[in-house]
Amino acid sequence: MPYSSDDLRAAADAGLMSSDQLARLLAFLQARKPVAAAPKAVTFDMTHLLWYAGTLIVMSAMGLFSTLAFSQMGGTALTITALVYAVLFGCAGHYLWTVKKLRTPGGLLIAVAVAMAPLAVFGIQDALGLWTTMGKPGTVRDFYIWVKGSWIFMELATIAAAVLALQFYRFPFIVLLIAIALWFLSMDIVPWITGSPFGNWETSRQVSVWFGLGIIVAAIVVNLLQRSGDFAFWLYLFGVLTFWGGITASSHGTALDKALYCAMNVGFLLVAVALGRRVFAVFGTLGIALYLGDLADKVFKDSLLFPFALSLIGVAIIALGLYVHRHQDAIRAWIEPRLPAALRRFRDRNAALARPADIAG
Repeated sequence: MPYSSDDLRAAADAGLMSSDQLARLLAFLQARKPVAAAPKAVTFDMTHLLWYAGTLIVMSAMGLFSTLAFSQMGGTALTITALVYAVLFGCAGHYLWTVKKLRTPGGLLIAVAVAMAPLAVFGIQDALGLWTTMGKPGTVRDFYIWVKGSWIFMELATIAAAVLALQFYRFPFIVLLIAIALWFLSMDIVPWITGSPFGNWETSRQVSVWFGLGIIVAAIVVNLLQRSGDFAFWLYLFGVLTFWGGITASSHGTALDKALYCAMNVGFLLVAVALGRRVFAVFGTLGIALYLGDLADKVFKDSLLFPFALSLIGVAIIALGLYVHRHQDAIRAWIEPRLPAALRRFRDRNAALARPADIAG
């Protein structure tokens, strides 16, 4: 807590200490070596936004948005390109991480290097003809869109590269690459196990639901074990996204099923409060809005009132947020005594860990 000698003299004048005590205290403080100021907490500002945006653009350029002409370079050229990118970004990231002590941009460049693993393996498989019985997958871009067994080795290589990188660079964002690769792996390997044909989207949806649930459980375990840095953040985010998305993507369902879907999203809001993880609140709110919108569509189908009904739902949700904000102390006072002590400690620990600096690395 910052204070000055004037504050101490004011305390002496108020009778909280004697003049002798004041003199001894001032002499002691003046004799001490100046204490280094605590590092300023890092916030997710425009600089961080540009760093992350640039990183995602590079990753997308070398994968999701690569053109057919890029894939026609041939396996050898693709592998060399991937390795050159990995070395350049890896060296630059290592320099920023170790020499300049810029952990966020350094860690992001390391993540770019890790993201070159699937491209390198794609090139090797293409050059040597090492495709599985599932056949050649097509272009690099297809890896990020379709499900096919030939891509399993690309996913395993990505996971291995990310785990290796985490041994030297404790940067939470790299965990996201592991989560995505595991998701792709679950999609590509399940048809082998179940015997269902590739392209069965109902199977993929169910896999996504169970995979997301497993990642959420893994996030809770990591959350309990981590001591510094919020490595569970990206697992929570991706786990909730895949679990919630798989359930939301269901194209059929009775009125009861949809009501249960709404109840699940209400449960997400309660989990957000209990665990101190806002990602559950975000998707829970979206799910409730989707359910209410679907309900409004049934009630006001082909009606001029539908846009107004949907707008009213949005306003109601905003009003609910304002109500919660205004009465959050009373709500917290009601919830606190009813939460188990262990869960309160877990939530408070999340609040301390989940700072932008820790999430960013």
